[in-house]
Amino acid sequence: MLRPQLPLNALRAFEAAARHQNFTRAALELCVSQAALSHQIRALEDRLGVSLFTRLPRGVALTDEGARLYPVLNEAFDRIAVSLDRFVGGHFREVLSVGVVGTFATGWLLPRLGDFNARHPDIELRLQTHNNRIDLAGEGLDLAIRFGDGDWQGQISDAVLEAPFAPLCAPALARTLRQPRDLANVALLRSYRSDEWPRWLQAAGAPELEARGPVFDSSLTLATAAAAGAGVALLPLKMFEQDLAQGRLIQPFAQTLELGRYWLTRLRSRNESDAARRFREWLEAQDEVPTNGRHLPVA
Repeated sequence: MLRPQLPLNALRAFEAAARHQNFTRAALELCVSQAALSHQIRALEDRLGVSLFTRLPRGVALTDEGARLYPVLNEAFDRIAVSLDRFVGGHFREVLSVGVVGTFATGWLLPRLGDFNARHPDIELRLQTHNNRIDLAGEGLDLAIRFGDGDWQGQISDAVLEAPFAPLCAPALARTLRQPRDLANVALLRSYRSDEWPRWLQAAGAPELEARGPVFDSSLTLATAAAAGAGVALLPLKMFEQDLAQGRLIQPFAQTLELGRYWLTRLRSRNESDAARRFREWLEAQDEVPTNGRHLPVA
């Protein structure tokens, strides 16, 4: 179906004049004379058979018809500008929106993003952090990295990283902990997953202990509280290797617990884009970094 040729210069002139509410400023923006801009707008009005502006002694005002046309053109020109900006070095940059659980973002992904950008300069990553609860379709995301068992309805999940958990705390508090039963004397900082501490205590041979302490909605806040001496937190070791290496957090017991993995997920109803495939393959190819944590001997 053939479409009538669009009067792009006239439409651009109208959009600028409507945005500025002034012909002079619009003409300066477009580097044309005011007379030329006024002529283009008049030609557009003649073509549409309506008046788009009411001419006032000082400036102009949109008519009802002009007010209906302006937001459509404004959005269209903005989208064109965004698309043109995505051409870099002769390539079109594909946008990839990824939701990332905050712990994984700060503890693992961000230190490696430089490598991904160097290998895939034509992919523009847009990261949105979350606390492991995410709606891919509702939030307009292409992919999500989350923690769990990989079983999310209507989604395809690819394992990214194993994540053994262990108790971590501040150095001063770690010196008071010789065996798991010593945890009876300190606050056990908890996440919204209430079974974590009971499972670790069972595995460590202290099932009689009761987990008592404040509840946090993310591992990042748990780690911050633990480093400040508020108690002992059960955390994924690989996400806090820098804190362990620098001594801000200490792992007082060697016992770890498998609670799940980090997964890359996408909607089953959507085909995997080229950018999504390359991001997945890059994640899968990353070498695991050995834990550099400091361990105190278990009594």
